Amino acid sequence: MIHIAICDDEQSFVCHLQDLLNQYAAETGMDIKITTYSDGLELIEKYDTTIGLIFLDIQMKMVDGLKAAERIRQKDKQVEIIFLTTLAQYALEGYTYQATNYIIKPLKYVRLKSEMDKFRERRSREEIPSLVISNDTGKYKVPLNSLRYIETFNRNLLFHTEQENIICYKNMKEVEAELRDKGFARCHTSYIVNLFHVKGVKKLDIELITGEIIPISQPRRKGFMEQLTEYWGDML
Repeated sequence: MIHIAICDDEQSFVCHLQDLLNQYAAETGMDIKITTYSDGLELIEKYDTTIGLIFLDIQMKMVDGLKAAERIRQKDKQVEIIFLTTLAQYALEGYTYQATNYIIKPLKYVRLKSEMDKFRERRSREEIPSLVISNDTGKYKVPLNSLRYIETFNRNLLFHTEQENIICYKNMKEVEAELRDKGFARCHTSYIVNLFHVKGVKKLDIELITGEIIPISQPRRKGFMEQLTEYWGDML
């Protein structure tokens, strides 16, 4: 199922776009779920990380689409965003937030079909494994290839990603189980490392390609080295 969000303060257009999407789903057999938002602030506050595609109006009264996209990108790097506007010059600003495309209103079915066909093709080609992390500030979809390592932090976990560090309230055993067979290894009671980011190992230290040093506990060293050797063998 594809979860699609529509964020627009013009209710008649929202209904029109819903009708077009339902028509596309009926013609293609695509299973879709549509969630609507009337303003950028509502989209930010109620954002659902299962959303795969957002149709986002740029010109809205409360929080406009560009500001909303900026906040959404902090939570979700993978979701596709198609901006909606009546003026092309506004849409061009949207590419700052990795917009997939923009559509000039009014929207006709032939254009919607073209965008959805391209979306389905990209989705089938670019499925990126990810992990959803929840904390007091919201939910974050983290692509696994951007996650360098995880460490215990004040009785919680700290996820070190290429973009930012994110607190998670799960315990190490839960996360270790979620990441099993996905290129991650437990090297220490307090650390899980993404093997893709490992540059080398010296005694009880792991050096990441970023230059960061992660400890290996002596009891876990043998098992970790076996996992790393197998991973590197598969990569060669």
